[in-house]
Amino acid sequence: MERKSTVCIMTLGCKVNQYESEAIAEAFTANGFLVRPTFEVCDAYVINTCTVTAESDRKARQMIRRMVQANPKAYILVTGCFSQSHPGDVAKIAGVDYICGNDNKLSVVSAALELLGGGKKAQKPQIAVNDIENAPFEPMCIKRFDRTRAYVKIEDGCENRCTYCAIPAARGKVRSKPLADVVAEVEGLIAGGCREVVLTGIETASWGRDLGGSSLIDLLEAIDKIAGDARVRLGSLDPSLMREDFVKRLAALRHLAPHFHLSIQSGSSSVLAAMKRKYNRDMALAGIARLRAAIPDLELTADFIVGFPGETKECFTETLDFAREAAFLQMHVFAYSPRAGTPAALMAEQIDSATKKARSAALIALGEQIRQERLKNALSQPYRTVLFETFEDGLAIGHTDNFLEVAVRSDTPLHGILLPVRLQHTANGRLLAEKVE
Repeated sequence: MERKSTVCIMTLGCKVNQYESEAIAEAFTANGFLVRPTFEVCDAYVINTCTVTAESDRKARQMIRRMVQANPKAYILVTGCFSQSHPGDVAKIAGVDYICGNDNKLSVVSAALELLGGGKKAQKPQIAVNDIENAPFEPMCIKRFDRTRAYVKIEDGCENRCTYCAIPAARGKVRSKPLADVVAEVEGLIAGGCREVVLTGIETASWGRDLGGSSLIDLLEAIDKIAGDARVRLGSLDPSLMREDFVKRLAALRHLAPHFHLSIQSGSSSVLAAMKRKYNRDMALAGIARLRAAIPDLELTADFIVGFPGETKECFTETLDFAREAAFLQMHVFAYSPRAGTPAALMAEQIDSATKKARSAALIALGEQIRQERLKNALSQPYRTVLFETFEDGLAIGHTDNFLEVAVRSDTPLHGILLPVRLQHTANGRLLAEKVE
């Protein structure tokens, strides 16, 4: 029997990258490869990179070198945001054979086939990085999913031009997957047993802007009609999306999970203006209030950046107050990291590292306090349905539709199973429950 070539796909960064890596894996499988688990010795390695922070760039370089060391004879193919923005830096890393950007990620499959057919490492890497600004949407579709949920990329690109962000330069303009294609992909995943679909994009709220006459709520209503008994969840959203008509139509959906992740970034209007966000503090709080009034049992999670240039002590206090009022179930806190080529990197009043570290710690501590309050409040409605995802130390762990993490004692894994439970108490940042027979 002829030996199949093996490939390992390493994914750094966001949910969009996770989706694209799954599409790449399925394409490799269709071309006769065995896709192997992380860090196994393989014939080829694909590194799907991120560039959202300087730390992301460092991790991308580290991962590439690590794969070269894992098997010096293997073919190394690099794609993603770091290779799109810094192809020259990637090319300087010894052992890299092929570099492509964000408009042709699936080309790593044909490149790997060509390299394997040639039978020797490239003397210098082939660079296939194109101008991303006017690139079309790269057609991708997945049929598989990991355990319980599937990420479906509905949109690429961002045109917001926030002063701190390097991603628009790496991803280009907004490009949307056609409505019929998204619906068909979601329908296929659900038919295959997927219990939860997460719609994601670089700027998910912008879906349809380039299609003429369509918007995200139109897509959600179309998916709602075919969702069966599956949950539909959304990726990160801009608070400016939460207008009255949008929220009204959102609340009427039967399958949309009552949980939203908001890209807040700051609770200070002056900082938001310096960031060139599309909303201020009051607009964001009004949108949150609108959501909570329209959708019972809603939970929200959020991203924050602390230590942005010019963020005074008073500005940070406004962010703390904002977080308390919004009552987020969970907050992801990032210290501002200057990105070369962005306006914020050249702004005066850069914040020192010690202050950024202290503010990060303070906001994280507040977030943990608020989380505990939200979990305790959840005990007032103890009967819930949980979609189980993982199993560790005799605990089956999953999430409710509004993203409360729940654990129950179990002799066996319950992956992919929806079960009714009764919440009992909180422990270690999650809810403990018992199965309802």
